[in-house]
Amino acid sequence: MKKIIYLICLISTLTVRAQQPAQPPKLTAAERNTVIDTLIAKINALYVYEDLAKKMTKAIRQHQQHHNYDTISSREVLAKTLTADLHAANNDGHLGVEYSATPIGDEKPEAPSQADADAFRKTWARSNFNFKKVEILDGNIGLLQVDTFFPSDWIKDLAQSSMTFLANSDAIIIDIRNNHGFADGGYLIASYFFGDPVHWNDNYDRDAKTLRQSWTLPVVPGPKLVDKDIYILVSKDCFSASEDFAYNMQALGRAKVIGEVTGGGAHPTKPYKIGTYFLADIPFAYSVNPVTHTDWEGKGVQPDVKVPANKALLTAQIMAIRAVIKRNPNDKDRIAGLQQVIAEKEKKLEALKN
Repeated sequence: MKKIIYLICLISTLTVRAQQPAQPPKLTAAERNTVIDTLIAKINALYVYEDLAKKMTKAIRQHQQHHNYDTISSREVLAKTLTADLHAANNDGHLGVEYSATPIGDEKPEAPSQADADAFRKTWARSNFNFKKVEILDGNIGLLQVDTFFPSDWIKDLAQSSMTFLANSDAIIIDIRNNHGFADGGYLIASYFFGDPVHWNDNYDRDAKTLRQSWTLPVVPGPKLVDKDIYILVSKDCFSASEDFAYNMQALGRAKVIGEVTGGGAHPTKPYKIGTYFLADIPFAYSVNPVTHTDWEGKGVQPDVKVPANKALLTAQIMAIRAVIKRNPNDKDRIAGLQQVIAEKEKKLEALKN
């Protein structure tokens, strides 16, 4: 249900941003102060960590008392300035203020119409829901590249066909270097690599005052691939849902992560109206991994092997082939062929610039 809420918020927000505006009235001091006061109230009431909420609101009040906002006459500038001041006090990449050139609707947007939801889904279906690549690399190493995690229900057929295609590979590389994610598609994909359900994480929702456990799915469409070595490629651009996938797969001992330290955005977020023309994106929840007892907020996912993003694929392929050789020490003919592949890939890796 929570993922549906995120989707509703996303569709509603994108619809607002897409509207062509009439000229809005000039920003007044009264409106500016109302936006700031409402932002502070919302952060104190909703932000996931109460102590950091107080720290951020204190910083905003100090700027206000020093009259740092008094000369701002642009809503866009006010939104950017408030966002920068919040980040200076607490660098949460999900947190920020946005402005709209048209009046914003209700505080809690209702579900989008079926037509809007269908159009949104149809648009991304034409891009195959950003399933960019599924193939078998040299050495019988499978590759799946997914550039966005959409809702599980939308991608279940693609997940099934991809996993069926990869079922005969000796290892699987999952490339999420360009994946920011926004929904639970990664959770579905992860479930293919566990047999019995595994405790994925716990989610504390300050807004709803709930604690919810998540476990991998016991049944998925198509084959489970529980015996495959998994390598996950990441970059500094990975954020949010893609980090959730990489972090938990790594922490649960199910995958090696290769690439760059990721962006460090762990907190689910909702948009809240703070003025006629302003929204605040406020993180309201955090997750706790059952192994690490924490998450990746502000730190990013730390790769097992740190390499520049452009070297991650070849690095993972070489690692995967070496693991295959180690598992098959008596298959001399095959080992000779795999060692030749390694030599070829190492030359290509050396030729790449950082």
